[in-house]
Amino acid sequence: MPTHQTKTNGSDASISAASDNNLFTMSQKITINFIAADSRSVLATGKIGATLMEIAVSGGVDGIAADCGGLLTCATCHVFLPEAFAAQVPLPDAEELSMLAFTAVPQKPNSRLSCQIKLTAALDGLTVELPATQY
Repeated sequence: MPTHQTKTNGSDASISAASDNNLFTMSQKITINFIAADSRSVLATGKIGATLMEIAVSGGVDGIAADCGGLLTCATCHVFLPEAFAAQVPLPDAEELSMLAFTAVPQKPNSRLSCQIKLTAALDGLTVELPATQY
């Protein structure tokens, strides 16, 4: 079993949403564990409503390039989502499935683009694996 080195990063993105014409800030934070291909672990926190890619980038997670900034045009935020959490996120749409065909590391059944996964309370404690490269 590999040894994991953990770095905790408390950065987060400010996310706002409109509901019933009232603007409110989603302030509940959750923690996500990113596991690199070399087994290093990085914990990042983010606010509910942000994307998995946004907290990876703001948390300094190596292995998420996010070249297009979440516009679904580059496939450089590829992650492997554990089966246990698959039911907690919407299925990938046709655009995401199309972009997954262009990942540098061949996609797996649990491949997702982290820019398409919105953080919810149900994802607190999620561990995602990163591919060896995004290019």
